Amino acid sequence: MTAIQFTDRGTAVRISPCSKRLAQAALAALDAPSIFNTQPWRWRIDDTVAELRADRSRQLRAVDPDGRLLTLSCGVALHHARVALAAEGVDAEVVYRPDAGDPDLIATLRWRPPTEATPLAHRLRRAMVTRRTDRRPFAEVPVPDAALERLADAAHAAGAHLHFPPAAELVEVAVAAGHAASVELADPAYREELAAWRDRPGGDGVPTATTVAASGRPVPVRDFTATGRERATIHDTLDPADRQARYGVLYTGSDGPRDWIAAGEALSAVLLTATAEGLATSVMSDLVEVPATRLLLQRTLRGVGYPAVVVRVGVAGQPEAPKAPRRYSAEMVEVVSREVS
Repeated sequence: MTAIQFTDRGTAVRISPCSKRLAQAALAALDAPSIFNTQPWRWRIDDTVAELRADRSRQLRAVDPDGRLLTLSCGVALHHARVALAAEGVDAEVVYRPDAGDPDLIATLRWRPPTEATPLAHRLRRAMVTRRTDRRPFAEVPVPDAALERLADAAHAAGAHLHFPPAAELVEVAVAAGHAASVELADPAYREELAAWRDRPGGDGVPTATTVAASGRPVPVRDFTATGRERATIHDTLDPADRQARYGVLYTGSDGPRDWIAAGEALSAVLLTATAEGLATSVMSDLVEVPATRLLLQRTLRGVGYPAVVVRVGVAGQPEAPKAPRRYSAEMVEVVSREVS
């Protein structure tokens, strides 16, 4: 097994079988995507219970001052772990925010006896290994409507909703992306924070290899160079890229920490389902990082929900996208070992 931090309770110790299986699920969840690839969570496993905690030391203070996206990222990791368990036939009992006095305790997973894993669980588990963030322009191939419906169903089953604005309403998404870029690039704290998380030497952050150069697109993607230079727009070329990309607004019925966890679980379900469908994806959190752009996105929802994030979906136009780095498992997974009686 990959290295894990152990907490010993004696010189002669043992790890229970339940702990081992929960630890394996936590290790599988290390592949979960997160805001700026900060991976802001920790697992603590004690016999039949796994605790998922937010790691506030990895919160983005400029981009995410209220911890909304940090909590969402933890929800993604939680769903990844649940998928890994489901593929082993384990439907773990989940308790969300179990301690009102400990807001960083996101959820607990309690072991249940295994049954038979479903084919869907196996499909999503395989997708966890192959999923990548692909910010490159997608192929000039339309995404089947039936596939988009399955993504929306996956979001709904996980506790949130996914709306794909029709072409006539895409201008609101484009305006939100452009306005978010203008506001954030004008903020020195944002540019400093983005630079701090780009090309880091450790197992986190955003490598340049996973970013893209600015180009004319119907909806611009984040400029990870943070130069503040004039953005490329769709008007800069007669042949814009990414014309077949679809943009799903993931939203919840209310807007509190519990909803942010649900949005994270739904985001995980959407990304894994898309991968299983043979589709490529990237997450556009910049559209919700600025309060004004969240309000713009709400217009596409006709007032029925609160935008949590935007998912860009399409058919990959190039070979497999590069994989972002991951932190050492010993930094993120702690297993309590008990004294042998």
